[in-house]
Parts: sequence; structure tokens; C-alpha cells
Amino acid sequence: MLISLIGLPAVGKSTIGRRLARQLGVEYADCDALLEQRLQCRIRDFFEAEGEERFRDAESALLEELVAGSTGVLATGGGIVLRPTNRELLRRRTMCVYLKADPEALLHRLRRDTKRPLLQVPDPAARLRQLSAEREPLYREAATFEIDTRGKSLQMLVDAIVRAMPDAGTPVGVAGRAPS
Repeated sequence: MLISLIGLPAVGKSTIGRRLARQLGVEYADCDALLEQRLQCRIRDFFEAEGEERFRDAESALLEELVAGSTGVLATGGGIVLRPTNRELLRRRTMCVYLKADPEALLHRLRRDTKRPLLQVPDPAARLRQLSAEREPLYREAATFEIDTRGKSLQMLVDAIVRAMPDAGTPVGVAGRAPS
């Protein structure tokens, strides 16, 4: 089984993904880190030089490769859900976990961030609220289930994902849908 993690920037996809993979004893992959290796530059630099559309093309190609017969844990970029084909891949080929967080709660993590290109704007708080409003329906469309991260420790979040795994005996579908 491939478990994918989706959600807003700074929600903890990479941190939770590493811990979850370690706990399950499976491989871990981080889409953003793999893209930077493949592109041979930082995502922010690629965005500036080539634009968002070219970045999304590279991101989609990588996702397609990663879900082809893979097992393990995959931390995605926050905008992976922008393309319908990506949402379909996540929904059909992974146990897709939407890590839900209030944008205001993420702001303190992002106050000194310089690597996320979409948040390098005069008002990052307004931009994060906008991203949340635009992407929440897309995250929900792709997700097998969602976990509200508010007030939960890292280990509590990892344990919730483990409990929701189909072979753990707990029904999958907090958001109402089992993987197909």
C-alpha cells in the first residue's frame, strides 16, 4: 500500500511522513525533495525561471512514476491536487490522507519561510487563506480520509493514520470513501 499525505504548506506532511514510514518500516519519499534533485535546483528558483505551469508538469510526471506499483509513504507538495489527473491518481492508487489545518495555525511556522514560492508575497497570511479556500475542496476530492491536525501531537497524527489503514481493522473513510 502507498500512503500519500496532502495538505497546505507547513501542515507537517514531510515530518509526519518520515515518522510514519519509520514506524511502519517502509520506504519514504518526499515529492518536493525528489523534484529538487531531478530539476537540479530549488523549487523556488525553478518557479522563478520556468513558471508554475512547468513546475506542475514536472510534479505530475513525478507523481505518476511514484504511484506506479509503489508501496510506502509519500509526502506531496501542497499544490499537487491542482490538477485533476493528480487527484485521480492519489484517490485511486493511494491511501490519501488530507492533513487539515487552519491557515492561521500555520502562519507561525511560515513567518520566516523563504522556500515556498507561492508564499513569497507582501501578505503571506492572506495568501495562505486564499490557498486554503481554493484547495480545500480539491484536497477533499482526492482524500481517502482527513485528519484535523489541531491540538494533536506528531505521534497522535501518525497513530491516527496507522489505525485508519485497512488492514488495521479500522474502517477507512473519515471523509467517507475507501480507496478504490
